[in-house]
Amino acid sequence: MHLIRRNRILRQSYAVRSLVSETILTPNDFIVPLFIIEGAGVREEIPSMSGYFRMSLDLTVKEVKELWAMGLKSVLLFIKCKDELKDNKGTEALNPDGLMQRSIKAIKDACPDMLVMTDIALDPFSSYGHDGIVENGQIVNDATVEVLAQMSVSHARAGADFVAPSDMMDGRIIAIREALEADGFTNTGIMAYSAKYASCFYGPFRDALDSAPGFGDKKTYQMDYANRKEAVKEVLMDVEEGADIVMVKPAMAYLDIIREVKNAVEIPVSAYHVSGEYAMIKAAAKMGWLDENKAVIESLTGIKRAGADLIATYYAKHAVQLLNS
Repeated sequence: MHLIRRNRILRQSYAVRSLVSETILTPNDFIVPLFIIEGAGVREEIPSMSGYFRMSLDLTVKEVKELWAMGLKSVLLFIKCKDELKDNKGTEALNPDGLMQRSIKAIKDACPDMLVMTDIALDPFSSYGHDGIVENGQIVNDATVEVLAQMSVSHARAGADFVAPSDMMDGRIIAIREALEADGFTNTGIMAYSAKYASCFYGPFRDALDSAPGFGDKKTYQMDYANRKEAVKEVLMDVEEGADIVMVKPAMAYLDIIREVKNAVEIPVSAYHVSGEYAMIKAAAKMGWLDENKAVIESLTGIKRAGADLIATYYAKHAVQLLNS
């Protein structure tokens, strides 16, 4: 054979593969989700998320300091609301002394440079487990949006750098932006869950926060997983309404959507490597069916290769340890 081009030349050693690699993971790619609960000294493993924990605020602060020392620069906060504080209007979400607001303040006091993002949705605070207010068995849009805007301002007042509306109500981005502007929070960012699909892969997350819907499902507001063009429409609307970052959720089964969105916008694109995707790798590794370390890096590289500028993942800390080893 007399070949002019031998593609394997660029694959023949670790050194050359590293030099020509098109996609490189770094700690700057990751957002770390944190689950916070009331109490002190509490660290509870989530049964369906082996190796991941709900932590009280004191331990969360210690964790944030450790994450920063590792080079991780952003956290996304979720809180587990006590059942007795839940109602249909998400009243506790607006409590200036609520767990979320206290968590934001404590983290910013302990690690001022850490970028703090906060979940904006009613499901952790709802007696129905839905992302919006329920009236006559329906999740109502406009009344929910009003509460989400107030919730965003409350988080901004506590010190949040970004609010992250995950509810998929119509018009919530412009409402949140206008509310933040009206209250003087012109530097508070919005990371919009713009293409959030109604997915079975959220199961372990709902276990972590006890936020499963009490009736029905979330298909009247989260997207149909069969749809692609609709995702681009949703994303472009959120960009027009003032989103600073847009998100696709889940990630691994939606790599085509991540690429479509990346091609459609000129702002950063994030993807959420969700709890079910984490749990699948953990379960397969536990059974000895795959190498967990290799699966983590391959999966996250695939998400970034698809077009994600940022990846929210429960494997962030593990991935950085692997990248540094």
